[in-house]
Amino acid sequence: MSDTTPILKLRNIKRRFMLGETHIDALNSIDLDIHAGEFLAVWGPSGSGKSTLMNIIGLIDSPTAGTVNFDGQDTHALADDALTEFRSQKLGFVFQNFNLVPVLSALENVMLPLQIQGVAEAEARKRAAAALVDVGLERFVNSLPDKLSGGQRQRVAIARALVVNPKLVIADEPTANLDSENSRMVVDLMREMNRARKVTFVFTTHDPRLLDHVDRKILLRDGNIVSDEVMA
Repeated sequence: MSDTTPILKLRNIKRRFMLGETHIDALNSIDLDIHAGEFLAVWGPSGSGKSTLMNIIGLIDSPTAGTVNFDGQDTHALADDALTEFRSQKLGFVFQNFNLVPVLSALENVMLPLQIQGVAEAEARKRAAAALVDVGLERFVNSLPDKLSGGQRQRVAIARALVVNPKLVIADEPTANLDSENSRMVVDLMREMNRARKVTFVFTTHDPRLLDHVDRKILLRDGNIVSDEVMA
């Protein structure tokens, strides 16, 4: 469970996209607090605004209006370079398409964010190997992504997200390309990492069967939060 400190505060978040002369309001006046240690799912139908919300939470996209405060920092005040550094230190990402580099081994893929931060190769290798142990892939450190199953690739991606010791891990539809068994396995692993490391997880899904493991679930529809339910 979470503590009482919001690590992320969204206030009056709006996101409008223009298609020619037509505008699409993907998010409408979203207010949301995410607390340290939460395991939170954002769910809803396709087109509800889930990915747009994840991009704003992950500081990949900026809102058309509203404020994003992360770990006490007004992110709008950060210049591009500072924002990139802030994101690399505070956030981990897991994607539905895994986003692994195909010519790099599992170990090398997990090392990447550490090397981007400037961590020495020996230390990056050590930390990446430990992260792969945590997700049960120690036997596959030298395997290329195309030699791994979909579930194994997503576990590599989770290890890569966690290796920087982030404040928050964002997983956008992390089970979309997996079968039911591997979907449940990935959610169980994220839940295990959430409890063991006290790291906050926010993930999106359109599959309500995955919602029985979460602390809190937010239903998004047409760019609006229509329910915000804390689970018993």
